[in-house]
Amino acid sequence: MTADQILVFAAGIVGGALRVGAPFLFVSLGECITEKAGRINLGLEGVLVLSAMAAFGGAYWSGSVWIGVLVAMGAGALLATLHGLLCSLPRVNDIATGIALMLLGTGLAFYFGKPLIQPQAPQLQPIELGAWITSPAVKAALQINPLVPLGLLLAGGLWWAFANTRAGLLVRMAGDSANATRALGYSVNGIRIAATAAGGMVAGLGGACLTLFYPGSWNEGISSGQGLIAVALVIFARWNPLRCVMAALLFGGAGAIGPALQSVGVGWGYHLFNIVPYVLTLAILVVSCRPGQLAAGSPGELSSR
Repeated sequence: MTADQILVFAAGIVGGALRVGAPFLFVSLGECITEKAGRINLGLEGVLVLSAMAAFGGAYWSGSVWIGVLVAMGAGALLATLHGLLCSLPRVNDIATGIALMLLGTGLAFYFGKPLIQPQAPQLQPIELGAWITSPAVKAALQINPLVPLGLLLAGGLWWAFANTRAGLLVRMAGDSANATRALGYSVNGIRIAATAAGGMVAGLGGACLTLFYPGSWNEGISSGQGLIAVALVIFARWNPLRCVMAALLFGGAGAIGPALQSVGVGWGYHLFNIVPYVLTLAILVVSCRPGQLAAGSPGELSSR
């Protein structure tokens, strides 16, 4: 490749990491909140798909992209709250409930989203990181989602809150020792329901990224399993919100390899490179999860299951 092609390719990877990684960032942060409280929500794939549809529908019918973002957050919070309520019942398993709600969320999104497949909704206006660059290809690659800075601030805020606030301490305590939480007079179920709802609301922002920025339309295959991959990202990040940022950028960059190569005229293996995020997920799970060993940073209540 020439020097110009290398520059375009590098810009494509960086821009793609920010663009493609945005949904991963919000869903992994949402799952991080949930798991810190001692609950697993595999239904975040359904949350992501439902919130993506809700964001597009809200923006389309209201004419305001920011109303679409708020609707996405509300839809994510509602489905996650249902998960939290069901899991608080006796003898209800988190994993089985999460799978059921994943199917429910995707089913609702497919049903109510049928009229939204063809229309166009208002889109989030990008932040131009490469406004000073003369190359149109590089400039286009460095247009980022305006929700990404919010995600970075949210990650920093969660990291600080878990270590320095009463609410953060309660979430961590519920995740590490349910008995200790009850002994101090707090409701474990109440904390976990609130954390699950908050996680779903944050994950809803990931759905808004999909339909209101990139790829910027609604279709039934828009998620491609990103909600499930985010669960692996949280394990890889060791339940640390700041590491979730790095993990999301890593997966976003992996997902951007194919388009970046195509932008410099390399067409062979395009579809092969599209599977890189999924291969990376398997590799991370193999390396991170070993039988008989607890992952560093794992909440105690998750480890005991």
